Amino acid sequence: MQEEDILSEFRASQALLEGHFLLSSGRHSAYYLQCARVLMDPMRASRLASALAAKLPRDLRQQISKVVSPAMGGVIIGHEMGRALGVEAVFVERPTGTFELRRGFTLNPGEKVLMVEDVVTTGLSSREAILAVEEAGGVVVAEAALVDRSAGAVDLGVPFYPLVSLNFPTYAPDELPPALAAVPAIKPGSRAQP
Repeated sequence: MQEEDILSEFRASQALLEGHFLLSSGRHSAYYLQCARVLMDPMRASRLASALAAKLPRDLRQQISKVVSPAMGGVIIGHEMGRALGVEAVFVERPTGTFELRRGFTLNPGEKVLMVEDVVTTGLSSREAILAVEEAGGVVVAEAALVDRSAGAVDLGVPFYPLVSLNFPTYAPDELPPALAAVPAIKPGSRAQP
């Protein structure tokens, strides 16, 4: 799957939006990416996961015995990556603010894990999820994500394989280009906005 094919999947599902958006960070952007929408269609999610799995080096794919993803955003793509790789997929969640395995999910000591996310921006949640896997006895050998929004700057401490990199400019409220300032801002996403 080529980059334009991937972006077509995002546009077809209305996951890649254009307008004026107030992001959860407080910054503004002319673009907004809502990965949950691209994963609504199981066939599309399967195609994207297969393309992402194909980006992993063959020797790495052979090491992986489990996929772990952070809840909520990574659950669907993590499950589909498990299917694409032929391994189990589980997730970590934050019932008390810190990622942990729950629901009877376990890792064997030294078990080789692929961390899977929908979007990586700063890498903070990925690093926290990797720590949870390590505390549970697993070894994260790499991370894969549908989208890298870090402009290639993220350091997760493990090899990182994004399906696509999307780097849209963002602006502080006092830096808005005139064309963007002329359009009312919309607060998208799943996080509560101030």
